[in-house]
Amino acid sequence: MFGILNKGQKIKGTVVLMPKNVLDFNAITSIGKGGVLDAAGNLIGGLTSIVGGVVDTATAFLGRNVSMQLISATKTDASGKGLVGKETFLNKHLPQLPTLGARQDAFSINFEWDTDFGIPGAFYIRNYTQAEFFLVSVTLEDIPNRETVQFVCNSWVYNFKNYKKDRIFFTNDTYLPSQTPASLLHYRAEELDNLRGDGTGERKEWERIYDYDIYNDLGNPDGGDKFVRPVLGGSSTYPYPRRVRSGRKPTRKDPKSEKPGVIYVPRDENFGHLKSSDFLIYGLKSLSQDVLPLFQAVIFDLNFTPNEFDSFDEVRGLFEGGIKLPTDILSKISPLPALKEILRTDGEQVLKFPPPHVIQVSKSAWMTDEEFGREMVAGVNPCVIRLLQEFPPKSTLDTIVYGDQSSTITKEHLEVNLGGLTVEEALNGNRLFILDYHDAFMPYLERINLTAKAYATRTILFLKDDGTLKPVAIELSLPHSNGVQYGAESKVFLPSDVGEESTIWLLAKAHVIVNDSCYHQLISHWLNTHATIEPFIIATNRHLSVLHPINKLLYPHYRDTININGLARQALINADGIIEQTFLPGPNSVEISSAVYKNWVFTDQALPADLIKRGLAIEDSSSPHGLRLVIQDYPYAVDGLEIWDAIKTWVQEYASLYYPTDEAVQKDTELQTWWKEAVEKGHGDLKDKPWWPKMQTLQDLVQSCSIIIWTASALHAAVNFGQYPYGGYILNRPTLSRRFIPEKGTPEYDEMVKSPQKAYLRTITPKYQTLVDLSVIEILSRHASDEVYLGERDSKFWTSDSRAVQAFQKFGSKLTEIEGKIIERNKDSSLKNRYGPIQLPYNLLLRSSEEGLTFRGIPNSISI
Repeated sequence: MFGILNKGQKIKGTVVLMPKNVLDFNAITSIGKGGVLDAAGNLIGGLTSIVGGVVDTATAFLGRNVSMQLISATKTDASGKGLVGKETFLNKHLPQLPTLGARQDAFSINFEWDTDFGIPGAFYIRNYTQAEFFLVSVTLEDIPNRETVQFVCNSWVYNFKNYKKDRIFFTNDTYLPSQTPASLLHYRAEELDNLRGDGTGERKEWERIYDYDIYNDLGNPDGGDKFVRPVLGGSSTYPYPRRVRSGRKPTRKDPKSEKPGVIYVPRDENFGHLKSSDFLIYGLKSLSQDVLPLFQAVIFDLNFTPNEFDSFDEVRGLFEGGIKLPTDILSKISPLPALKEILRTDGEQVLKFPPPHVIQVSKSAWMTDEEFGREMVAGVNPCVIRLLQEFPPKSTLDTIVYGDQSSTITKEHLEVNLGGLTVEEALNGNRLFILDYHDAFMPYLERINLTAKAYATRTILFLKDDGTLKPVAIELSLPHSNGVQYGAESKVFLPSDVGEESTIWLLAKAHVIVNDSCYHQLISHWLNTHATIEPFIIATNRHLSVLHPINKLLYPHYRDTININGLARQALINADGIIEQTFLPGPNSVEISSAVYKNWVFTDQALPADLIKRGLAIEDSSSPHGLRLVIQDYPYAVDGLEIWDAIKTWVQEYASLYYPTDEAVQKDTELQTWWKEAVEKGHGDLKDKPWWPKMQTLQDLVQSCSIIIWTASALHAAVNFGQYPYGGYILNRPTLSRRFIPEKGTPEYDEMVKSPQKAYLRTITPKYQTLVDLSVIEILSRHASDEVYLGERDSKFWTSDSRAVQAFQKFGSKLTEIEGKIIERNKDSSLKNRYGPIQLPYNLLLRSSEEGLTFRGIPNSISI
């Protein structure tokens, strides 16, 4: 591998990297060429650069500490592999390089070159220091016949002895497998083989191996029955998408479950503290590990504040006056840097939250029926409502197991609020809609109601002449008192704005929203974006080389997702984690999402297909996007369809550059293996479903990639970044229900008559769980300062193909145009669903955003 080049002309290189502890400038200790690291990372033999090992972060990489070897893309050795050049070391620090980003260091390196070597297409790199560093990019200049070669690296590089094969990086050129220069074929295949690993052993921190596993790490059977959870994935009973494999040892009581411990994340998926978005992620960690116990102490152990709100004003006090904290508790929260922005104390002895958007203009508009209906099409969960096409609504639950679960809503219930129309006329005119959570919750209610008081809900809404939705009936159902096999016992509630009936109606709406909040978090958000995307990320890294055009297309839409999903398994959706503590289904939470996944359909994740399936759009070639919306003023759909079309147009133009025919798709070996594994392993429990695209045509590829990009960007933005703006006011989006609708003659009914607000507050989420909810969803609703939004890239050198760059610029311009159109629509007073009684314009699908809690912005990926 050494001595290939003769001394002569030099290739000038610039290497940009970031040290591991760049934020606090911790020292880096260098290992001489004779040194090795033991299992604990201690130096054995060799020489340190500086006595004591304390060195400046810039000079730590000079000397014989970091080396590179160029690999030719045009010249081969006797075995057919690209020629490998002489090992060369970084030789000079470039502190004044004007293009450097924050916390980056640049170094020069000069390679010997002659005409026998050709044009570089890759390089090996070795790190001889004890600490890893983050390699940002490498630029080679003055190359004959090429001038400049760019390498976009964005990868952690550990000490070379941690790797079986030297770390390799490729240029930003793009090649299908069949078009790869012969000299790079071996290296391309070898790198993919490294990323796949062998599927055995426990993964280590420095590894970049992508492999599949089931969700067998949410519980801890060894911790007692309280922590036992079913294994999700690998069975027809509990199907689930796959996650990245950690390979930890099994628990003692259940060999199918994995022991708790460090969650493995492939190293390049976890940037450490190099990105500000990590402060949000580590904020969640601090929250679960440090702050929640303090909240518990304040409320339960110290009895410093009761766990019940006594008035709506007290809830608003969380934003206006805050909660006073004991000095010792405050002193424990204040030093936590990841939480300083989120848990504001303002130098006072109080815990204060920012006012949610839903009450920034009006304190009571959230209570109106109009706002209740508007949030079904312009809230944080706008993708569940569907057209009512049969009456009364029916259940799909197995009658042998669950008996008769048919709705008890009658025509008489509805027609008093249909403006003179009959039910038949309203159905025929596409005026009736349903928010139906009956079948999702009924199978679990007997378990849920051991600790809660909840219903399975159906809500019928009427489309008024002004385009708004009015709830006209709510059905609350419980399992039959003799057992769920005997069907349901249901009550129907109708709108009222006077007396006790108005309070009962408000309570009925609260029970609906509890269903909606939980379905939103577990299905619309976690399952349909986070969980279903992870298998595609794994398959992409295992089978699509960084040189592959589809890897370059999808890569930005995967950033941070495996990282945040790993954290979710550790602190959010795990047994007795934050979701189980604060959301209605408790220990049944993720199991419910498994039941819904049984009916998940990949092709239905395309927005047009989703709208058609829910009866909210009709195919119409004369209408924009080829669809006619049933609800014309449906902000999520109107804005979303424009973004969907922009994404699909971009993918079509990009993919067509590399696949001129369907045959080219069929003959792409990496592409075919990628898709086969994503389906058969990543989503293996659904692999036999007939709806999977066959990946035999260009349109199969375009549709599949468009769905992945849409899901990771716009869909996730729509269901995530409105969580605090709408749900930060717990009265508007409660997550728990603790009382049934009170019956006349009971103490609860008398309390409701005497104090409607207290009755409402005793029904929904109490104070401790509210504090947890608000803390979590505020973090989840924030944008990092270094977020990369749809239509943007974190490097302008992501590809050397100018045609692709031009198509991408066109995509960005189109998104800017769409953003302007959304802003104009939000100014149209005739579109009442865009603004609503709370006077909050629908901004969730505006693609750009500033840092923070903005209620807008579409990041490229599921990064929080």
